[in-house]
Amino acid sequence: MFEPIKFGLSEYLSRYYSGLSATTKALHEYTQRGLAKSIIWTPGRMIDSAEEMLAAWQRNDSDNAPSHPQKLPIMLIAMAKDYVPSARDYTRQMAERQLIIIPEDPKERVFGLRTIAADIRVQLAIFAADEPTARSLAAQFCLYIDVLHNRTFWASHRFAGLDHEWPIQLESSDAPAMVIPNEAKNLTILALDITLKTSIPLFDAPKDNEPNDGKGTDGDTEDPHGYPTVQVIDAIDLSEDNIEHHSLLETVL
Repeated sequence: MFEPIKFGLSEYLSRYYSGLSATTKALHEYTQRGLAKSIIWTPGRMIDSAEEMLAAWQRNDSDNAPSHPQKLPIMLIAMAKDYVPSARDYTRQMAERQLIIIPEDPKERVFGLRTIAADIRVQLAIFAADEPTARSLAAQFCLYIDVLHNRTFWASHRFAGLDHEWPIQLESSDAPAMVIPNEAKNLTILALDITLKTSIPLFDAPKDNEPNDGKGTDGDTEDPHGYPTVQVIDAIDLSEDNIEHHSLLETVL
């Protein structure tokens, strides 16, 4: 359920990359290199292992060519493995399950929904062979997140064959770039910390052995059945020998 956060952040950073200005010769090459070889997710390592992260990246043969150190600059991203609920003064989780109908669902099925509010810590490490290039990348990132509409982006959570866009907000647009000491010559490492305020939906549908509305397909997670509903209740008024029928529609069991 956290993978959509990574995909959403990747799209967010792709827009940062596409708007970079080449203020140094190294940055000119960087902007021409392509996103896939310029901003890279690392497998859970945080910045305290910055040089190990770089070494792992340099061992990666991304061009299917004889092994050689990858070009700098490079930006590596790591997401913390911990879990921190968002503070209640910022937002609230929906802990009590609610029965809902998704507006975009053409079948108008009834599903369950809870929401998680979590703080996701992310660290970005910039590696460059020269200080002006590293500083320019950091400064342009801080400029990017300072734009008002860049303080929020979206994660797409898929359920019942539909993509559901849920917001992600940066806790702060203040992200100073810290120098990470290293013993390598001609290498500058800058690290930026950001915290993502996320809302994560948890949808549920009837299990295979539970009553359902029959609107889905058995065993298909892309097309689940919804919870059963009472379609019509007839109420008959017998007063004064007049019979009237009243229908109450879509009452959830």
